[in-house]
Amino acid sequence: MIDFLKKQRPPSSMLGLSLEGSRLEGVLLRRSNGSFRVQKTFSASLALNPLNADPELVGREIRNHLEQADIHERRCAVCIPLSWALTVQTKIPTLPEEDIASFLQIEAERGFPYGPEALNISTSRYRSAEGDQYATLVGVPRNHALQLDNVLRAARLRPLSFTLGITALQSPAKDSPEGAVTLAITEETVNLQVTCGGGVAALRTLEGVVDSEAGQKSIYADVIARELRITLGQLPVEFRDRVRTVRIFGRGELVQQFANDFTPRAAAMGMHVELPSARSTYAFAKALPPETEISPALSVAAGALMGAKPLFEFLPPKISSWQQLTTRFSSKKLVWAGASAGSVALIVVGAFLIQQWQLSRWGSEWAAMEPKVRELDTMQQQIRQFRPWFDDSFRSLTILRKLTEAFPEDGTVSAKTLEIRDLTSVTCSGTARDSAALLKMFDQLRSKKEIFELKLPQSKGESPLQFTFNFQWAEGGANAN
Repeated sequence: MIDFLKKQRPPSSMLGLSLEGSRLEGVLLRRSNGSFRVQKTFSASLALNPLNADPELVGREIRNHLEQADIHERRCAVCIPLSWALTVQTKIPTLPEEDIASFLQIEAERGFPYGPEALNISTSRYRSAEGDQYATLVGVPRNHALQLDNVLRAARLRPLSFTLGITALQSPAKDSPEGAVTLAITEETVNLQVTCGGGVAALRTLEGVVDSEAGQKSIYADVIARELRITLGQLPVEFRDRVRTVRIFGRGELVQQFANDFTPRAAAMGMHVELPSARSTYAFAKALPPETEISPALSVAAGALMGAKPLFEFLPPKISSWQQLTTRFSSKKLVWAGASAGSVALIVVGAFLIQQWQLSRWGSEWAAMEPKVRELDTMQQQIRQFRPWFDDSFRSLTILRKLTEAFPEDGTVSAKTLEIRDLTSVTCSGTARDSAALLKMFDQLRSKKEIFELKLPQSKGESPLQFTFNFQWAEGGANAN
């Protein structure tokens, strides 16, 4: 007899895919005799948006790229964009292990802008040297995951995992007390991750830091250094001094130039910069050729071949084969019900007896858990009662942060007064060393996509120069209105 419950052998080949914006990269990796071999690679810009275009059309476009690269593997592990992810950080109080999941569920409901039913949520927990526990909750809109799953299946692929590319590149070191910063450079953005205490403490996407002028790209090392300082400053105090390494992932001369520019800035923060190689980064490095080029697609494929569980998993739940089988055959055998009238009566009586037994058992279980349920209900009522008193968007602080980032750190331009009306109209006055410093600061303000209608109605003097300017603020940019 065939053993249907026998565990399947791990696959010998895997297609790793990485989606970042409209850019799709793929690596076909094969395992043989304990080593990995890259068989095929491809990179393509998708003409259709996987999130809002017809899944059949996007799937056909992806299938065309796979056929051009002569890739026929169906199993795939996918790195989804970090820009899809929403994050919430929380400290875990002293609780029994069986109650932590319920606490994190409540924190997710309180922290995310959508209900838990609209998100696929995954968690990374980490611990300080003093034993305090923290957690980073990462949520991806369920519609995004379902749409991508439909697109890949239309491309005749079978996705086995949806995870984040930056965590595939650099997983937390479980046994090391030291923390690390990971910078993953893409064509348009820089993704930032902070790992410490055996988990992920921060995840961010830094936009507007990659500049393209006259066909030449450059990365603003100063801006990234400032954003890194802000990110580390938001971590609990016990973790800040443990982050001493910055690992930069990317390809080409652009990444090497950025590493050279960023190294002295990292040194000023007490950190050193590394450009990892395949041999120095992965637990499976010995199975890779030394010249292997690091990429999220390669990392997620290798992890899947080794059976490593991703740190974050967002693959939509699937209907089991047994459920599909019973659904398929139950509809075809309904005709047998007419010839089984006697059996139906026996089944009804048996079901009634089983129901009574289950009700009795559930009544006993309810009596045991009722105090905990009442406590959770009380907490939920308090959350609903006091939620309107809190605004998690922190819009005023966001405006103040964006305005602060535009002012130079050397103090050549300083603000005296700031007025925010209706969270949209902002008026600021201050002094500048000269008009050149003021214009440079204005250029920084104009680069912020949320700021528009920037005006300078009043200025006087030369050195120092007194000024007053105003602008309008809109979340998502001027087009958001």
